Amino acid sequence: MSLQRDKSPQRGNSPQRGNSPQRGNSPQRGNSLQRENSPQRGNSLQRENSQQQENKAIPQEAFDWYDAYAHGGMDRRTFMTKLTGLVALGYSMSFLTSSLMPNYALAEQISFNDPEITATYETFASPKGHGEGKGYLVVPNALTQDETTQKKAPVVLVIHENRGLNPYVKDVARRLAKAGFIAFAPDALFPLGGYPGNDDEGRAMQRTLDRSKIEHDFVAAAEFIKAHELSSGKLGAVGFCFGGYMVNYLAAVDSDLIDAGVPFYGTPAAKALRKNIEAPLLIQLGELDERVNATWPEYEEDLKANDVSYAMHMYKNANHGFHNDSTGRFDKENAELAWSRTIAFFNAKLA
Repeated sequence: MSLQRDKSPQRGNSPQRGNSPQRGNSPQRGNSLQRENSPQRGNSLQRENSQQQENKAIPQEAFDWYDAYAHGGMDRRTFMTKLTGLVALGYSMSFLTSSLMPNYALAEQISFNDPEITATYETFASPKGHGEGKGYLVVPNALTQDETTQKKAPVVLVIHENRGLNPYVKDVARRLAKAGFIAFAPDALFPLGGYPGNDDEGRAMQRTLDRSKIEHDFVAAAEFIKAHELSSGKLGAVGFCFGGYMVNYLAAVDSDLIDAGVPFYGTPAAKALRKNIEAPLLIQLGELDERVNATWPEYEEDLKANDVSYAMHMYKNANHGFHNDSTGRFDKENAELAWSRTIAFFNAKLA
């Protein structure tokens, strides 16, 4: 068991989003863009860097308001009214909303047609849930290139936030496949037609679904992907926000279901279930995420009492959602550190 508080630079001093080594697979991507004589690409980079500079000055309260709005603690009218108060301080409403709301063009690090992976959609039976589920399956092509000998690999279930399978989470699945894992990202909104292309609608749709049936759907998805013909039989799970809760739930509802879990800023499963947890956990929390962090002390007590192998990292000056590179809450340095730890953890526990 271990607990670590990361001493990364303050959010405002983190490198700019446009120079993300993950997205370009090159630490000097931003410099190479500057060397290229492409006005269009240069202007795009300047706009992104300008937005990142302005993001530094957005009061923390605005991120807290968005978190409350995104998780049902505040309606849209109240949220927008509070943002209006910042307009008097010199912010434009269009800038505030564009900074706080997702821009999924920024989240694509791995193209869906990357030559090293193959992405498809697969359905699965969920008799205790909504009857049938559907998810985004991404397989490394290296597993199937030799027609005479199919290789096997660990599988990772990727679980979205409280708004359905949006482009950010699909990109996370592709990142895992690029790292050598078979990734499967179910969409809880499939019974209602799937992610609608809009997070506000997605949140409203997910709230209409029976919570216990959603949980059964993800259990069914875990069983489905663990039995995939290319699966090594080892299953990991990673999730964000609601998905972080689901990782904790899957570890607790069935001791044999997952072999490793990485919940990003997720609340724990019901206390009565926690005694069942046997899978090792890598728990990723943001220092400024007061809502989720308030649940950690009791959860840690239960993990210790049940002798669960776990590590918790508290990322300094990071908000809820800090890994999501489509919003202003994105913290590049902490996100990259958390992701590198995630891949290393899965490599160690799913081997």
